[in-house]
Amino acid sequence: MPAAAMLANDSEISSPSQGVRSKVELQTREHSPLNATAAASARSHATDIVNSYLSQVYLNGKDFGVLSDMPDIQKKARLKMLRQQELCKGKLLSSYRDMVTVSLTMVETCKSMGRVSVGTSLHQSTGFASSPQRNNEVGDFNRIPVFRFYTMPFFEEVCWEIARMFISELILKRLLVLEFLGLYDEKVASTELKWSDELYDGEFHDLRMLSLHSDEDHEPLYPCIRNKSCSSIVLGKHKDCTILQVYLITWLKDVNIDSRRVDEILTMVANEMHINFP
Repeated sequence: MPAAAMLANDSEISSPSQGVRSKVELQTREHSPLNATAAASARSHATDIVNSYLSQVYLNGKDFGVLSDMPDIQKKARLKMLRQQELCKGKLLSSYRDMVTVSLTMVETCKSMGRVSVGTSLHQSTGFASSPQRNNEVGDFNRIPVFRFYTMPFFEEVCWEIARMFISELILKRLLVLEFLGLYDEKVASTELKWSDELYDGEFHDLRMLSLHSDEDHEPLYPCIRNKSCSSIVLGKHKDCTILQVYLITWLKDVNIDSRRVDEILTMVANEMHINFP
């Protein structure tokens, strides 16, 4: 039954156009910046991990000068750096989890764009504004046009387009997170992480919600770079300064997010919905 037919005289409805507008604003004005903030925070923690790791490595053969006669000075310095590194790894993992949470919110926003609230303030129900003509829907329940140039499903699709970019970037950053978490000076500690390891309790459930986990292989899907998928994952055990610098630059560049396309979408949305973006 069409949602419009469910209305009574005393009922109120949140129209599809209102829902689309609010969800587009959430996706473009709130969710995307939140993801960028979490990613920037994670990169800062990753940089601290790299600096701490390299400092430990460079301690080999370092001349401590007048401190050389102090018992176990080198060992104590390494352990102090290791504790700092562990703290940074915990923060990196927390920021990664924030990125996953934002991606889940973006997906839920996309899925809920067609929902409308029907009923009185005391008795509300939620349904979907669906009809055979929905692909060309320009107004609320195909009545008065709301948007000038684009249909409401168009805005839903561009929100999905943005979400898919961030999801693709998320799984690539997961690979980098694993590499950073696996950084240890072998003289102090060692660890061996695998792609199939769950990084936090419930991560695989979250990745399934993002269609990033294979139940058949029992591990997350392999990342891709600009639609070119990896055929296998081999985590490096020995990383020099150059490799770590490449990792940090890769994180910074957001290679799976087409910035030009995002700007194009924001411009279209701003012009059509009269929204001002900062």
